[in-house]
Amino acid sequence: MSTSDYDPACLPDLLPLYYRRLFPFSQYYRWLSYGGVSKNYFQNREYQSFTTQNELEKEMQKMVPYKIDIGAVYSHRPSQHNAVKSGTFQALEKELVFDIDMTDYDDVRRCCSAADICSKCWTLMTIAIRILDRALREDFGFHHLLWVYSGRRGVHCWVCDDAARKLSVAARSAVAEYLSLVKGGEETVRKVVLSDPIHPFINHSLSVVERYFQQYAIVDQDILGSKESVDKVLAVLPEDILSFPDLAVSFKDEKDPMKRWNLLCDLVLRKKSNSKKGGQYFDKEIMLQYCYPRLDVNVSKGVNHLLKSPFSVHPKTGRISVPIDLKELDTFDPFEVPTISLICEELEKPRAEEAEEDDMKDKENEQEAGERRRIRDYKRTSLAKYVKVFDRFLEAMARSRKGEMLKKSDLQKDF
Repeated sequence: MSTSDYDPACLPDLLPLYYRRLFPFSQYYRWLSYGGVSKNYFQNREYQSFTTQNELEKEMQKMVPYKIDIGAVYSHRPSQHNAVKSGTFQALEKELVFDIDMTDYDDVRRCCSAADICSKCWTLMTIAIRILDRALREDFGFHHLLWVYSGRRGVHCWVCDDAARKLSVAARSAVAEYLSLVKGGEETVRKVVLSDPIHPFINHSLSVVERYFQQYAIVDQDILGSKESVDKVLAVLPEDILSFPDLAVSFKDEKDPMKRWNLLCDLVLRKKSNSKKGGQYFDKEIMLQYCYPRLDVNVSKGVNHLLKSPFSVHPKTGRISVPIDLKELDTFDPFEVPTISLICEELEKPRAEEAEEDDMKDKENEQEAGERRRIRDYKRTSLAKYVKVFDRFLEAMARSRKGEMLKKSDLQKDF
């Protein structure tokens, strides 16, 4: 099988190998148990519920799931919810999550549509991560954010701080609304409306958009290149700017899209200086409408909403849903993310030191030997660097937990 080709028909043959030898169960269990933060935290997690890492492994290797979803931590084991007294089975906690899907940008991207993506429109995901990551850290004070590529056309964010996991539905809704700027459906022409003075959060977001806008929107998407796309941009502007006598003439005479954009910005500036109404930010509204993150707010609001798990395999593309290293965000390429067919092929390449390591496994118990073998296995594949990103995320959370425990013990000593 070619390393670059993925055939969905082969997925039933590849998944058993993936779950047996490559899926990072140890890190996965470590993540979802949060250092044993409270009794039964891991086993009360939806969708299927498991008591131990070993139980999780055995069941996944037996069931070979095509899809892995993660839900809330409940008051009781989800698998036993029918045996619990009515009204007592409740969702208690879940990570604050965000789902950004490229299809929600179809009205502002010209290169692709629906499930298709390319390197040009992927810039929208880069912008979204930059804006939301800064806001969640600096405006809300969260620290433990896991950004994950969905495997096809979008990204997910898992905010894993203790405070984030305990947020109520109302608090989650408030965070999601704070981060939402693009409003209205297909019938809404002007989806971003700014008022004076511009909120600091929006100014921060604009500074990110401005870094990418000209290359992404004017050059790559060519939003001022054809009559149809120009009309779409101009439809956002109010009548008094459209009625400027030199706008229509200049746009007709000037064919260069970048010069057209500069002309539009100049007109907005002139209009603003002549206006008694205060700030008018039509150029900024266009930039935000074309580039600002488009959130599926319902995913973020609900405590009991399921979201696709990291390290799932997307059945259509075969790509693994991998953590994204924000230090390398601008060079992250979704088309370089390994497919299940690639990593299974890499696994089959023989390695000299394996015979020696296999001799050692007889001296270990079954679980330890399996864990050693799995670590050795994924390190031989393209999955290794993404598991390393996950490891770093988990280590940062563990350090933070340890620091909190030390603070609490110091406070107790003081009393």
